[in-house]
Amino acid sequence: MNSVIFTAAARLLVALMFVFSLFMLLRGHHLPGGGFIGGLIGAVSFIVYSLACGPAEARKALRISPEVIAMLGLGIALLAGMFSFIVGYPLFTGQWLWVGGDSYETAAFSLNTVLVFDIGVYLVVLGGILSLTYAFEEET
Repeated sequence: MNSVIFTAAARLLVALMFVFSLFMLLRGHHLPGGGFIGGLIGAVSFIVYSLACGPAEARKALRISPEVIAMLGLGIALLAGMFSFIVGYPLFTGQWLWVGGDSYETAAFSLNTVLVFDIGVYLVVLGGILSLTYAFEEET
């Protein structure tokens, strides 16, 4: 598309949507959201940029191949699930480490495998949707 207005607006909109996708990813443990919806919003932000500037420019802005992003996310999600199995729990059981306390109420923050799994899902959805979209756009 050769619209100067759309191209300028898309650059601002992409940044805003991508930050919102990260917000949705991180709030998914306690409120609605998570890796899947965050990945969809992130993919839509790059799709808008692709519509404005073309798929070649969008691939250059992404800097990493979408297929690599999806495979990296799949590996991260699998490692998060395998961690519980390694420490003696059933596969994909959530594990928490409370930092600064011994429960949700007293801890300063928690590290958990659920967040790592959500990050993996985020990357799988982002990479998968973008690879499909770029393939369709480049075909025409």
